[in-house]
Amino acid sequence: MPKDKESLRIEARDANKEDWHLWGPYLSDRQWGTVREDYSADGDAWTSFPFDHARSRAYRWGEDGLLGISDKKGLLCFAAALWNGKDPILKERAFGLSNPQGNHGEDIKDYFYHLDNNPTHSFMRGLYKYPQAEFPYSQLIEENARRSRLEPEYELVDTGIFNDSRYFDVFFEYAKAAPDDMAIRLRIINRGPEAAPLTVLPTLWFRNTWTWEVAPVSKPEIRLLPDGQGLSAHSAELGDYSLQAEGRPEWIFTENETNDRRLYNAPNRTPFVKDAFHDYVVNGATGAVNPARIGTKAAAVYQHTLAPGEEWVIRLRLGVGSQEKPIDPSFDTLFADREKENMEHFDASVPGISEELSLVMRSAIAGLLWGKKFYSYHLNRWLTGDSTMPKPPAERWKGRNVFWQELYANDVISMPDCWEYPYFCAWDLMFQSVAFAVTDPATAKRQNMLLQGERYTSPSAQQPAYEWALSDANPPIGGWAAWRIYSIERGMTGKGDTAYLKKAFNKLLLNYGWWANRVDQTGDNVFEGGFLGLDNIGVFDRRYPLPDGSRIAQSDGTAWMAQFCLSMLKIAIELAEEEPEFEDIADKFLNDFIYLAAAINSTGTGGLALWDDEDGFYYDVLRRPDGSSAYLKTRSVAGLTPLFAVESFDPATVLKLPVLRKRYQWFEKNRPHLMEKLQHIKQDVDGRKLISLVPPEHLRRICERLFDESEFLSPHGIRALSKIYEEHPYTFTEGEKTETLSYSPADSPVAMFGGNSNWRGPVWMPMNYLIIESLQKFGFYFGDTFKVEFPTGSGVEMNLWQVSLELEKRLVGIFTRGEDGRRPFNGSVELFQKDPHWRDLLLFNEYFNGDNGAGVGASHQTGWTALVSKMCRQLHTFQANI
Repeated sequence: MPKDKESLRIEARDANKEDWHLWGPYLSDRQWGTVREDYSADGDAWTSFPFDHARSRAYRWGEDGLLGISDKKGLLCFAAALWNGKDPILKERAFGLSNPQGNHGEDIKDYFYHLDNNPTHSFMRGLYKYPQAEFPYSQLIEENARRSRLEPEYELVDTGIFNDSRYFDVFFEYAKAAPDDMAIRLRIINRGPEAAPLTVLPTLWFRNTWTWEVAPVSKPEIRLLPDGQGLSAHSAELGDYSLQAEGRPEWIFTENETNDRRLYNAPNRTPFVKDAFHDYVVNGATGAVNPARIGTKAAAVYQHTLAPGEEWVIRLRLGVGSQEKPIDPSFDTLFADREKENMEHFDASVPGISEELSLVMRSAIAGLLWGKKFYSYHLNRWLTGDSTMPKPPAERWKGRNVFWQELYANDVISMPDCWEYPYFCAWDLMFQSVAFAVTDPATAKRQNMLLQGERYTSPSAQQPAYEWALSDANPPIGGWAAWRIYSIERGMTGKGDTAYLKKAFNKLLLNYGWWANRVDQTGDNVFEGGFLGLDNIGVFDRRYPLPDGSRIAQSDGTAWMAQFCLSMLKIAIELAEEEPEFEDIADKFLNDFIYLAAAINSTGTGGLALWDDEDGFYYDVLRRPDGSSAYLKTRSVAGLTPLFAVESFDPATVLKLPVLRKRYQWFEKNRPHLMEKLQHIKQDVDGRKLISLVPPEHLRRICERLFDESEFLSPHGIRALSKIYEEHPYTFTEGEKTETLSYSPADSPVAMFGGNSNWRGPVWMPMNYLIIESLQKFGFYFGDTFKVEFPTGSGVEMNLWQVSLELEKRLVGIFTRGEDGRRPFNGSVELFQKDPHWRDLLLFNEYFNGDNGAGVGASHQTGWTALVSKMCRQLHTFQANI
């Protein structure tokens, strides 16, 4: 069967024959307010570089814009600015509140959507909703400042600015004729009842790479083409590019340099500065732009008044070389071809998928691909400063990230959220890499391996966590991600990439050693992992010892390490198929796993195991300096993580690995006390082998709570905290410190970690994904010999595979239209639920209301929430009704 054209482009890219990754959606959506751009003494990045500075201040490490593109080194950028004739500034970038401004942390206050994208970025489409009335910047800031953490965020739609559909739909569309030849189409539709004016400025500019150097550097430049129809852009790194624009727009030029006069009341180094186009268009300051028509930033100026329902199209073409590219009838044909090829590629991967599942899956993949952004952060240079700028304050050497001086990031990286979290996060990136495997295995492998490279990993083999605190401990799921990427690609193509798997395994060995030696501080195989990515899930902040010196032994810390063990075991067994010496390494991981499994299930230091047999649940244990212990009895997803440490093996694999069988026998003979709680590991079912942290008797008791609708099971997946704490909050007192934890299904009620995420009730997609995978592994082993009630108390019994599909239906159902015509993630906003120009636009939030499924937190978290695309594929494959 012939391959579709997008698949052929992917093959050419992966074989390094054509660089289809040269250009893409790599322009950040937010560069202001990031740690990279913070040069303050106190490390307050939000205040150091606020939104109000973004239009006037040259960035040091990147650029941002609205649904724009750049080359893969972020040197030459394209985006469009908009002006409705009423706003005080151009709409160059999406607006949102900083963390101190938001009543639940940082929060975007604009609406844009990722509609289409594919692995080679040969076809991309995004949509921005631009109000026709003046954008309510001050109102959004002031109203959210007035609200408490117990009140919801005040959103742009709440201002009434979209009433009577008084807004423009602005579609940003890109189609590649070649890797370095891009057709650009801006389609604007007036959705309102009256004629409305709009100014559009398609803008081309160079990232500022010249201001920071003393030695002479080759400064790039943009000039007007001789015929006045477009731009010529030249830089030493990229060579020559041209941008041609349809019609005869006015062209304006300036420099991508800071407006020191506006920001600091100091003289400007150039009369033409970064925010010149704002002054020129909004304020009519004709002297703000360069009359010589040369600079490092240039734009075409289009103005038009759109009648109600009118569609206005602006066509441009950006390509390599100094010669103009045609904008003729072939231009729209190119778009039609690329859009058709995009759909053919998707349809070939999931033929016959339902319309609703198709919309969810395509939108999730589009968001994931749009979330690939150029990210640059050279720690040593950031710490020491630039010789052309004031020396950074001495406090910087006692602040964040000082121990990561060798980190040198200069890559396209998948962002957790393109606006709210525009930087890599270690465990997010692992989930994101698995999501990529569904549509683009090569990119999945690159993203999975990136942070394991020498430019990121510390000399101690610790991997960086995230920009705000590189030294924080994130769950070590790199081994799980590497195995899943390998197995997903093998399932789709019939062939596994063992070279990648071996490379990943060798890198992961180093990180495994870091975790084993640095985090198990007591030496008893019970881990105090600290943060572990779950923000405010605990009754106490788990990053720190309590004032009396007590420490928290974490059920999830131990479970994540056990999962790491099993992932490495699984990889070693796979590699042993071709290289038998890997079986000896597999033996090491099985050995470590047994110690971990015994520790979490047996009585530990202070007389308490992490498993509480009375409640039938895994809890964190508080260990006091005097040797006594106490349970922190909060039933949360932290106590469910032991489920993740499970693998099952088919009979053929079991027979091939005599070393593993000998290891069980050795423990039974020489360490029988460790095997008391692990009898299930030595038992087989029809020749299949189960290795799990959770014994079957514990699994059954956990399932009773897990599938209880009054505890964890919601109509939209598994909650992060039992709903029982809604009416019965949990309070714990230790010394003079008393804390209370209650169920909160949506926004965070506490300020821990900035208050911008909540693990005290909502549904989180990645944790649900891991729960589902674990149930499927248990189901593979037990089959119909292990059934549970789903939901608990319903009288309906299912095996664990069937339960996993039911959970997937609930999670995918967050985005699909129900019998009432509503999509749960859109919550109670009638505009989003009913208006034909909104109701089929999907956002993939950071997490979801544990009661009604409404989207909460970051609104473009199509990183790990894109895992829903894998669920869509599985539901389609097994013909589950949805």
